Amino acid sequence: MANIPNLGDLQKELKEFFAQKYGQNVTFAQPEAEGTDAGPATTEQPVNIQFDLKPEELEAYLNEYVIRQDETKEILATKICTHFNRLKLPDADEVVGNIKNNIILIGPTGVGKTYLIKLIAKKIGVPFVKGDATKFSETGYVGGDVEDLVRALVHEAKGSIQLAQYGIIYIDEIDKIAASGTVIGPDVSRTGVQRNLLKLMEETEVDLQAPHDLASQMESALQFQRTGKIERKRINTKHILFIVSGAFAGLEDIIKQRLNQQRIGFSAVDRSSHVENGSWLRHVKAEDLIQYGFESEFVGRLPVVAVLHPLSKDDLYQILTNPNSPVIIGKKRDFQAYGITVDFDAAALRLIAERAYDEKTGARGLVGVCEKILMRYEKKLPSTDIAQFRVTRAVVEHPNQELDRLLTEAAIARFESRFQSDNGIRLALDPEARAALIDAARASGKTPDALGRELFKDYGHGLKLVQLEALTVPKAAVEDPVGYLNRLIREFYEKQKDGSR
Repeated sequence: MANIPNLGDLQKELKEFFAQKYGQNVTFAQPEAEGTDAGPATTEQPVNIQFDLKPEELEAYLNEYVIRQDETKEILATKICTHFNRLKLPDADEVVGNIKNNIILIGPTGVGKTYLIKLIAKKIGVPFVKGDATKFSETGYVGGDVEDLVRALVHEAKGSIQLAQYGIIYIDEIDKIAASGTVIGPDVSRTGVQRNLLKLMEETEVDLQAPHDLASQMESALQFQRTGKIERKRINTKHILFIVSGAFAGLEDIIKQRLNQQRIGFSAVDRSSHVENGSWLRHVKAEDLIQYGFESEFVGRLPVVAVLHPLSKDDLYQILTNPNSPVIIGKKRDFQAYGITVDFDAAALRLIAERAYDEKTGARGLVGVCEKILMRYEKKLPSTDIAQFRVTRAVVEHPNQELDRLLTEAAIARFESRFQSDNGIRLALDPEARAALIDAARASGKTPDALGRELFKDYGHGLKLVQLEALTVPKAAVEDPVGYLNRLIREFYEKQKDGSR
């Protein structure tokens, strides 16, 4: 009987074969980690969820990190806490046809939708997976299968199927799978994706071995050859919380139309006149989402709706000044990786917020603006001995000029420090001398550090002759270092002669 081939070698050969024949789109998942084989989902014992967080506690936690969006934070904190606290109730008392607190988030890009859900998942301690609705098709052949999101939860749960069954799946750009009212072209696929997601949002069991995962299928075949049976691993979606989000461009028009149609007679008040600009989405109803292009059953499985508002300049500024701001903390950690401390003054943060607002990408614009300003600093400073610097309004307005100034000042400081270390005498250039040295260095093509050592190479010995322990260097010394030192020595000895008479 021939030896059973090694799974790793077989997987490698299969991958190379199908890559040559069909391209690089064939998926080869890694084998499940040891200890994760818990058998079919129907035989698994539910994980003991130790959850006792109250809605106000979770809301207070979100307030520490997220600016504005008070109504959305309240809704998320309340319904998510309720979802996980209900898991402690006996299954026997479960109501037939119960609908989970699945949530739909509506709001423009960059207002904190993903950030909010990540914070909640981290606080609760459950696995979290984010997907993009545009990457899924009805069949799964284009981009991936919606069930792959459920399988990814097992990976995020470090192989624990039980824990994955209580995770959170977050799907962004859900508005992109809304049908446009026709049954031709891509709308068929969009409707199919909705129906596939509907199954997951209700309760179903998902095979961890995907049909399009050739390596897993081959592993099953080898297992059958060795043992005579195939053990299928499944994950149940009954307790998985689904949260979807999107910008929903055009939804406001549908809401406006509905509100105007509700007017009765000529004397009725135009309801739309009482809706502030940008707040139409607060009046969204299920019928609006259905008209937008979603299946009624799909909307029915998302009973909780939360609307996030666009961020103003002041909102963006508040994000930057928040002690837990991921933008500022992230930039500080970038420089800390090189042993450099960076801080930001209020004027700089205000200007960064204004520029990010002009980007029209919400909080995401803050990161982009910071990167444009500080990219060269992040490249240049690690090669210097600069241990700290401050981002001021001048740095934001003229980053390149301020970087050159910072590097020049650091070079002068390096020269002064080296002079003191070599000679035991503190040498400090006054502002005019610094400017003169900088101009001379640029003209000569040398660094201020190198030019300073050249100009003042005799000062260590000369200053010891005149018994000076410190000297504030004036502009005249930079312009004529030898002449200035000779005058110091001459004046010193003339005073010595006068004192001896």
